[in-house]
Amino acid sequence: MTHNRLGRSALVAALAGGMLLTGLAPAALAEPAGRAQDVLGPYGLGGVRLGMSAKDAKATGKVVQKRRAGACSGWDLKAHPSGRDRVGMWISKKVGVAMIFAPEGVKTPQGIGLGSTGKQLDKAYPKLKRAASGFPIVTVPGNPKAYYYFLLSKNKIYEMGLALADQDCTN
Repeated sequence: MTHNRLGRSALVAALAGGMLLTGLAPAALAEPAGRAQDVLGPYGLGGVRLGMSAKDAKATGKVVQKRRAGACSGWDLKAHPSGRDRVGMWISKKVGVAMIFAPEGVKTPQGIGLGSTGKQLDKAYPKLKRAASGFPIVTVPGNPKAYYYFLLSKNKIYEMGLALADQDCTN
């Protein structure tokens, strides 16, 4: 038992020494910050930004086109394929990347993701409103030109997305 304590003490001392050399605070080492590809908003997801043209989105190398549909085309983020009968985002000919759907494991900067509860949603977004169709929406903090929408079942979010307020791809 003494050996384990001594080993832990040596590890703590080594880590502390490393922090002094690197200048990193203990919190910076304890939990890695969320990667940009895992955060939905306020301007996009995984290097793809709202308003980006299809050409610019394709040039990132992070998307793949899945379907064409009139004024809008359906795409996926390569890092988050959406499955056979779905798309991960809509890109409008008029406004560019119009809507990005949240894949599993991705959260908003306020910590809301698929599986979050209605109570968590209300706490994270006190200015939550209801769309004409009844689902919760909120202007994106930090981006007044966009909104989040949330679909809930049994008080849990099962679908959510980030969209331009003037998007023309969905109702």
